[in-house]
Amino acid sequence: MNKILPKIAIVIYILTVVGEVIGLAYYGRTFYNSPIEERFFNSQYELLKPSGYIGHGLGIAGATLIIGGILLYSLRKRVKAFSRIGKLKHWLEFHIFLCTLGTVFVLFHTTFKFGGIISVGFWSLAIVWVSGVVGRFIYVQIPRTIEGREMTLNEISEALKNISDELTGKYGINFSEIKTSRFSQIRLKLVENHISSKEFGHIKSIIRKQRIIEARIKRLEKMQKMFHYWHIAHVPFAVIMILILIIHVGVVLFFGYKWIF
Repeated sequence: MNKILPKIAIVIYILTVVGEVIGLAYYGRTFYNSPIEERFFNSQYELLKPSGYIGHGLGIAGATLIIGGILLYSLRKRVKAFSRIGKLKHWLEFHIFLCTLGTVFVLFHTTFKFGGIISVGFWSLAIVWVSGVVGRFIYVQIPRTIEGREMTLNEISEALKNISDELTGKYGINFSEIKTSRFSQIRLKLVENHISSKEFGHIKSIIRKQRIIEARIKRLEKMQKMFHYWHIAHVPFAVIMILILIIHVGVVLFFGYKWIF
């Protein structure tokens, strides 16, 4: 059940984002499809313009989701008190979900019109989002402890040895002999060793885990380097995005746009 819940969460994340995109696009289809110079005459202008009731609300919601996603993930990653609350991978997925949904809201807040410093902020946001998705792929390739700490090569080798010892000691299977075998061939070997078919699922899981770890060991150094260079793209643009967001909010408040407050 614990393995199914994260998958269900990802499905919910995807459906939520896709649903919001479709819903907002459908609701404002006549406004967003109108040429920019004609939108003033559209019946939805007062609602969907950046300072409108819905448009302004989307901007506030988007900024809140993005900042919230960044803060929550940073707390889980860097504050020791939060280190045992869930797996870091799942927090990363939630972080991506919040920032993706926030990006969607910000995009509709702009009414797809970019200019001046706002365009810099938006494209910084786009780069942060794309690099975040790429970073998630790189992240899951690097073996980690349950707390999310990156494992050293010695720790990975020790984990690999423990799996090999379990296969050899409990089931009489030498991984080096079957590492390239198909599971159907492994099943025949288990039958020869009088191991019940009920245990095959567990053994299959162990062998799959061992194969994954061995593959990751081979590309560990490459992935660590990629993750290091990934920060060069992700972090600076995230800082630029936040700074421009703060400036944007300050200007909006200065000119008296306070939404419903």
